[in-house]
Order: sequence, then structure tokens, then C-alpha cells
Amino acid sequence: MSLTSAYQHKLAEKLTILNDRGQGVLIRMYNIKKTCSDPKSKPPFLLEKSMESSIKYINKKFPNIDVRNSTQHLGPVHREKAEIIRFLTNYYQSFVDVMEFRDHVYELLNTIDACQCHFDINLNFDFTRNYLDLIVTYTSVILLLSRIEDRRVLIGMYNCAHEMLHGHSDPSFARLGQMAVSGALLSLHFLFVRRNQGAEQWRSAQLLSLTSTPPTMINPASSDTMACEYLSVEVMERWIIIGFLLCHGCLNSNSQCQKLWKLCLQGSLYISLIREDVLQVHKVTEDLFSSLKGYGKRVADIKESKEHVIANSGQFHCQRRQFLRMAVKELETALFAFMALSFIRDEVTWLVRHTENVTKTKTPEDYADSSIAELLFLLEEIRALVQRHIKVIQQYHLQYLARFDALVLSDIIQNLSVCPEEESIIMSSFVSTLSSLNLKQVDNGEKFEFSGLRLDWFRLQAYTSVAKAPLHLHENPDLAKVMNLIVFHSRMLDSVENMLVETSDLSTFCFHLRAFEKMFAMTLEEPTMLRYAIAFPLICAHFVHCTHEMCPEEYPHLKNHGLHHCNSFLEELAKQTSNCVLEICAEQRNLSEQLLPKHCATTISKAKNKKTMKQRQTPRKGEPERDKPGAESHRKNRSIVTNMDKLHLNLTELALTMNHVYSFSVFEHTIFPSEYLSSHLEARLNRPSELLAGVKAYISFIQSLGQCLGVDVTRVIRNALLQQTQPLDSCGEQTITTLYTNWYLESLLRQASSGTIILSPAMQAFISLPRDGEQNFSAEEFSDISEMRALAELLGPYGMKFLSENLMWHVTSQIVELKKLVVENMDVLVQIRSNFSKVDLMASLLPQLMGADNVLKRMTIIGVILSFRAMAQEGLQEVFSSHCPFLMGPIECLKEFVTPDTDIKVTLSVFELASAAGVGCDIDPALVAAIANLKADTSSPEEEYKVACLLLIFLAVSLPLLATDPSSFYSIEKDGYNNNIHCLTKAIIQVSAALFTLYNKNIETHLKEFLVVASVSLLQLGQETDKLKTRNRESISLLMRLVVEESSFLTLDMLESCFPYVLLRNAYREVSRAFHLNRVSSSNH
Repeated sequence: MSLTSAYQHKLAEKLTILNDRGQGVLIRMYNIKKTCSDPKSKPPFLLEKSMESSIKYINKKFPNIDVRNSTQHLGPVHREKAEIIRFLTNYYQSFVDVMEFRDHVYELLNTIDACQCHFDINLNFDFTRNYLDLIVTYTSVILLLSRIEDRRVLIGMYNCAHEMLHGHSDPSFARLGQMAVSGALLSLHFLFVRRNQGAEQWRSAQLLSLTSTPPTMINPASSDTMACEYLSVEVMERWIIIGFLLCHGCLNSNSQCQKLWKLCLQGSLYISLIREDVLQVHKVTEDLFSSLKGYGKRVADIKESKEHVIANSGQFHCQRRQFLRMAVKELETALFAFMALSFIRDEVTWLVRHTENVTKTKTPEDYADSSIAELLFLLEEIRALVQRHIKVIQQYHLQYLARFDALVLSDIIQNLSVCPEEESIIMSSFVSTLSSLNLKQVDNGEKFEFSGLRLDWFRLQAYTSVAKAPLHLHENPDLAKVMNLIVFHSRMLDSVENMLVETSDLSTFCFHLRAFEKMFAMTLEEPTMLRYAIAFPLICAHFVHCTHEMCPEEYPHLKNHGLHHCNSFLEELAKQTSNCVLEICAEQRNLSEQLLPKHCATTISKAKNKKTMKQRQTPRKGEPERDKPGAESHRKNRSIVTNMDKLHLNLTELALTMNHVYSFSVFEHTIFPSEYLSSHLEARLNRPSELLAGVKAYISFIQSLGQCLGVDVTRVIRNALLQQTQPLDSCGEQTITTLYTNWYLESLLRQASSGTIILSPAMQAFISLPRDGEQNFSAEEFSDISEMRALAELLGPYGMKFLSENLMWHVTSQIVELKKLVVENMDVLVQIRSNFSKVDLMASLLPQLMGADNVLKRMTIIGVILSFRAMAQEGLQEVFSSHCPFLMGPIECLKEFVTPDTDIKVTLSVFELASAAGVGCDIDPALVAAIANLKADTSSPEEEYKVACLLLIFLAVSLPLLATDPSSFYSIEKDGYNNNIHCLTKAIIQVSAALFTLYNKNIETHLKEFLVVASVSLLQLGQETDKLKTRNRESISLLMRLVVEESSFLTLDMLESCFPYVLLRNAYREVSRAFHLNRVSSSNH
């Protein structure tokens, strides 16, 4: 074939296009195989029972299917022909693409054969590589096509539906139904042998090290075969195995071919066709050669090689990975960086392939590597370094191209003995392009483009590799060497990212997800590998590289895989880090708890009884010696590792991995690892004061981690604590606000309502009454001043508002029941209100009242709830004053300006502001708002007002009934009653103030009326002769004084006018005398 025709055949262009096309066709065949092997994604009609007979008929008759005379068998196809066409068009056209690809490959291979091209990977690298790639890609397509079990059905059914719809078969159907390598391979021999050296040989040669020869350290890294240095071993194995399967005749005739083939067979058990679809090397080769005559020795070679792989390859690759873990930490040049990336990628992909496919082995440790995370991390580190210093790389290689490569190339061109016009034009353009480069282009951020130069070199390789070419490349190796060097240097200017993908792409993990997850799990179990665990989510960014424009339907699935696994890896890392932080926080909290005042009692007791302790040398049994706070810091030996040491070590490792990168991208999504940790810490943050002490210990420790974790700890703490002031957090879980609100309402206040817990004004806390045979619950430990202050600190204003709203809901539910009782007794109460001073009439009216005890009970419950709220508000006021003293002053000043004459709306607004700061108010705005929300029935305001007035009358005339209760004795020690009736006073005052504010009536007038009616009722009790009814008359009389003390609307002068003070004084004396008598009798007993 003439040189002119070699130009016209455009071998370089066709190889480039067909290789890209072949990769797309291969991916489409892979996609069809995956789709048809999964019942969920398989075309639905292939699974229908009605189609079974049609499918069997098509399989049997393929490709000679008589559509017109087979209506009995193809009836279901006829009914669904439109749907079949719609579903199968993409499948069918993909098979047509395979057929067309095959035709083009045959045509090009015939042309190359006719041209008698010379291939040598060391000289015409691009030409040889593309040639071998094309052969392997085509073979892989055919092999993958043979693995699609439904291919006949898909093609035949589509054609049947097409003929039924259009009246004729598809023109491509008839062809679809039928459906100089050794020289190139031999050029791999030297390279393949060198790249298959063991770790010891690498170590002795000091591979990837410049320091091995100090005098040459400043010399630029170079090679006669630049592109071969980072060529994938897996690619070479694929070329050799599949190449010799196609041209196996040379194995018996050429010893060099035989050596290369045997060496390749000793490297791997599996090679990839595409993604996770593999070729079982020894089985496929043995099956083929066993069927051929004269290949008995080759079959024996295969068996021997397989035994060698099983026995040695695991350890061989393990040692290489160990070597790389150390060697790649000292890289100095770009070439070494890409070589290292390629070596690491080869070792990782070998491990992944064999981990997935080798299921039965006596040495499973050969196919597992607990330190793989370090290798992956180093790969990502090298990639990041190259990307970070890309400008430096460009500056260096631009000068190399312009000041060295251009000059050397010019000299070589001038010394060529023969140089045809076409080649001369191309090479002259190389020199002029390189000579025009200058550093300002890099400084100005100019985008370089050398793809045209590299394609011209590819063309030149094709022109100079045909048999009748005037200029033979193999006769001018210096030209090949310098051009291969120029190609590498040009790629350092315009396609560094592509080089990184070519040498370090690990998108194979997208199709070996089980191995990927298993490696990640192993990493988490190895403490020394935790710092490298970030490599796993970073590798998810590689998954985008396995997409292809010929198979766009894959993109969403690949994207989901990448994002899902990146997210799950980071979630697990954040969870581990969060758990570690919280464990350290818990340890810190335990240390902090040792400093709580309650733990110093033992120390004080020991100090107080020091002399006694000296006399009693031996401690009592059951009294273990308690370490003092700080004892954990004393160590006799530094080698002793405490639990806290282990936790801090793990935290350091995890912090390193979480802070390795600020952000990275996965399929157009920007990922921020620190945000995962922040969200976990925000979501994970008994007694309020103890919880507050623990929270403060947590916060102080987390604040100290700000530098270590690289997290905005201020935001984390703020968000976490702010969420805890709301009913639910961002995950919909209950917060401490909800938990404490529910506990105080359902536990403490419910027990207070039942009489097992009482409010002690003297102690300013709820206290538990001791009961025989029951475990004591110390309510005072959860309700004293310090606990309320701690509760307010934890819950904050928002949380305290939520607590208040829940308390008010319970209050209003009691008020609703009270109103019902008033309505039931309306007529009697109206008469009592008019005739309360008439003893005879009252004697007949009072027995007619129904539910008087219930009224007192419900009002007491309201009083208990309001008393607790007042204590919580006091705690809030103290906390607010401490945090915002500059705001508390103006609020209190504003409250003082409110007078009874102030407009009620203004008053309530000011009181609401004051109440939010914890300041007590004469009228509770929260209670007013809660009662206002009850006005949803049809009753008129006048009727509501009447009910409110009669409620006070009902309470006033019911007070004497309390004297019969033995628990209604006033305790001087507690400053209250054991049945909490002292809480009635707060309920009466606050409910009255809220009701009459709501109805816009005078509060003082109605409280005076209550005072008068209650006084008359209690005075009439003095005339009662039944001692049972007057059992605690004096104690009940004291309630009148408590009512006046509770209210700012009543005074002692008002009380004096209706209930003589002398009666109160006598009541105090009697109560005090009875209390002391009981105390003396108890002590004597």
C-alpha cells in the first residue's frame, strides 16, 4: 500500500474515534446485561406469563422467524406491539451499534494489516496502545454480548413488533442474526517484566526515590518511554491475555511470546472486561486450549501458572502495597507522582477484583488489607498536591518545552536523512508551537490547548509505521523518545486533571460496593487507620468518571451510589467522632460531679471526727476509701494508659480525618465533612442543677476542641442548646424542655395534687412526706431555689414559656370543671350571695350545695400549679438578672409605672414583658390569655362574669369544710398544710385577678366580697358544736391572713373590718401550742 493511501486512511483518527465509540458500546452492553439480569428493571413483558409461549417460539426459531404465518405463537406480541417497540428501541439500537462497530473494526484492522504497520509500545506508544485497546475493547464487547441471555428475545421480539407495525422487518435484522497482534504484544515484554517486579526488587532499585543518587537530584526526571512509566498493569494484562487468546498460534512457535504469556498468567486470577464483569483468566484460556490440538503443553502451563498465582500472588501484592505506603511519602517530581498514582491504582484494583471474586481460599488474609485506607489516603494526598501546585507544574514544564524540547526536536529534524513533505510540515509545526511559549501565559492564567499537537504526533506515528513509509519511526528512535517526552510535558500544561483520572481513577469501587464498605468497616476497627478514613468519601468523587455520553441513563444511578456512600461514610465518621467526644464529655462530667457540694459531706465528716478516726485505726466494713477529686491525674508510670488516654487518642485520629479537607465535590454536590460532625454534636447534647453542671462541663470541653476539630463550636453549642429550649429538636426528638415539663407535671405536681408531696413556703421548695414501707422520693432536690435557677438556665426564656403554657393548660382544664360545678349550683349560690349573713337561711342553703369538696380540691390543684410556676419564675428572674442586668432594670422600672388606672391593654403588655423576664405581676398575663382562649362556648360575657362571681362565693362558703380534714393542720415548721390548702390562697387571688381583668371589672371589689363571705362562714364555724367539724378551725382561720398576704389588692385593715385580728392571734397561739405538744410527745415516744 502506498504512502498516499496511508495518509488517506486516517488510521490515527479512526483509532481514536473507534476506541471512544467502542467504550460507549461496551458500557451499553453492560447496562443491558445489568438491566435484564434484575427482575425489577427487566422489560415487564418478558416476565408476563402470557408472553411465555411467544418468547419460547422466538428463541427456537431465531433468526428465521415467520411473523405472518405464526399468529398463533405471536398473538401476545401483536397485542402489545406498540409497547414492545417503545420499550425495546434502545436495546435494539444498541445491538445495531455493536454490529456497526464490528464492521468498522474489521475494516480498520484489515487496513492496518494491508499497511503492514509496525507496532512498538516504546516508540509509537499512542499508535500501539490504541491498536491494542481497540482489539481488547472489541473482544470485550463480543464476550459481554454473549453473556446477555435475553439477546435473542430482545432482537427477535423487536423485529416481530416492527414488522407487525410497519409491514416489513427492520433492515439490520438479517445481519444481526449472523453476528498483527503478536508483534505489538511482544513490544510489551521488557516493560511488563519491569512493571511486575516484586517489592524487594523495587526496594533495592530505590524506586520513586531521587535521594538514591544524590549527584543527579537536580536533574529533571525523564525516561525514554515516558507514557509507559504510568501505563496500567491491568491494561497490559488485558492486552496480553485477550491478545494471545486471539493469536494463540504464536505461543507454540515463539518462545518470547510464550514467556510473556506465562508471566502474565502468573499475575492475576481475574481481569476486568468492564467494571465488575471479569474474565476468569485460567479457566477461559484452559477451556479454549483444551479444545485445540497440539496445545497440551500450554494447558499444563496454564495449570502450573494458576497454582503459582494461588500460592504467591497474595503475598506478592501485599508486599508491594507495604512498599508503596512508605515510598510514596517522599515524591519530588511530577513524573514520580503519576507513576506512584498508577502503581497504587494497580494494587488497589487488583485487591478489589480478587476480594470480590475469590470466595474459597485457604489464605483469606491475602485478599484483605486492614491498612488499605492509608494507601487510598496517600493516593488522594498526591492528587491534592498536584492540583494545589498546578501553576508551579505549568511554569516548570512550559520552560522545559520552550527551552529544551523545542531545541532538541529541531536538531533531530535537521539530522533526519529522509523527511517527506507531510511529515516535515507536521514536525515544523511542533517546533514553532513549542518555541512560542513564554511564562507570561501562565502568569496571565491563559488556557493551554495541545490536543492538536498530540493528535498530529499520533498521525505521524501512523504515517511512519506503515511498511512502505519513506521515514520509519523504528529507524529513528530519538525522534520517538523526544516526542513522547514532549507529549508528557504538554499534558502537564493543559490536561493535568485528565492525567490524574488516567493514573488514579478508582471509580471501580462504584461497582464493587461490598468490597468498598468492607474496607471502610475494617478501617474503623483499626485505631491507627482512623486518620486515613476520609479517603473513602473522597473516592466517591471518582464515580463521576465512569459515566459515558453514550449511556446517559446510567448517570442518575451512578450519582445516587456516589452520594449515598459518601453520605453514609461521613455519617459513620461523624457518629464515631461524636460518640468519642461525648464519652470524653461524660468522663469530664464525672470528674466535675465529684466537685459537687453533696460529695464533700464525707470529707467534712472525717475532718470533724478526726480524733475519733485516729482512735479507730481500722475503717468499718462497707466503707470503701473514696478517692479525692484529682486523684486520676497522679501516675506512677507513664506507660499506664487510662480510658481517657485511649479516648483522646481516638479523638485525635478522628479529628485529623474530619478536618483533612474543608470541602470536596461529588457529582456537582459540594460536601462539607465538618457539617456532618456539627449536626451529630447538635443532636447529642436528672436533676436540673446536676444536668446544668454536666452541660457546662460538656461545653467547656467542646470549646477546647475548637482548634482540634476545625468545627465552629460556638455555633454547635448555640444551636444545640437553642434546640433544647424548644419542644422538639431538628430531628423531631423530645428535648430537655419537653422532658422536664412532662416530668414536673406528670410526676412532681401530680404527687403534690394527691398529697404525697407538699409545698413548704418555709423551705421555698416542694418536699416529700415520709410514708412507711415506700421508697422516699426527695422532691426538694428537684424544686428548691437552686434547682429552679438551674432549670431556668437550661430551658431559657423559650423553654420556660413552653413550661408556663403547659402549666396554664392544666389550670384552665380545672377552671372549666369549676365553672361546670358553679353552673350546677347556680340557683343556690345566687341565694347564698344575697343571704350569706342570715344564719338560719344559710343553714338550709349550704346542705343544698353539691360538689363543694370537689371545688376545694380543684382549686387547691390550681394553687399548687401556680405556686410551682411562681417558683420557676423566680429562678428565671435570677438567671435573667445575672445574664442581662442592663435589661432587668428598665423592665422593673416600667412595671412600677403601671397603676390601677392604666389602660388594661397597656398593663397586660407591660406585665407580659415583665413575666417573660421572670418578674412577678399582680395580674398574670399568661393566665389571662389561657382563660381568654376558653371563651369558645355560646354563653354571653354577662353569664361568664356571673359564674366568676359565684365561683368566689362557692369557695368562700366551702372553706369551713376544710376543718374536718386531719391534714388541714397548719405546720409552723413548714409554714403550710400537709394537704397543700395554703396553695388555695394563690389560686383564689390569681384566678380572680385574671377573670375580672378579662371581664373588665374591679378586682379589689370582688376580693373584698370574697373576704366578707369567707369571714362570715368561718365565724359561723365558731358556733358549731360538732367537734369533728371544728377539728382544725384555728388552722383554717389562718388562711384569711394568707389570702391578704398573697394579694396586693387586699390589706389587713380590710380583713380587720370583717375578721377580727384577735381571732388570728389566738389561732396562731393555739396552732403553735399544738405543734410543740405534738413534737414533745413524738420525742418522748
